[in-house]
Amino acid sequence: MSLNVSLPIELENRVREHVASGLYGSASEVIREALRIFEAYQSMQAKTLAVLKADIAEGMKDLRAGNYGPIDLEEFKKRNRAALKKRSKA
Repeated sequence: MSLNVSLPIELENRVREHVASGLYGSASEVIREALRIFEAYQSMQAKTLAVLKADIAEGMKDLRAGNYGPIDLEEFKKRNRAALKKRSKA
């Protein structure tokens, strides 16, 4: 399949620079790599959004069940920092 793409001059120059660097053999290779990276970025965003939505749903469920009250802010920070650390290792 052949596809023609119009780019603003700044992006065209950046594509040309990447090809001139020798890392890519053609403009098509640069665009393919950029698209792969963009798709990986979108996938990560979708996963992050899904986790956030699940966390919000869990919070709303707790709220509806009456599972809330005053909190110790320092303990809250400590607990959530530990959870983030655990998540980042997974």
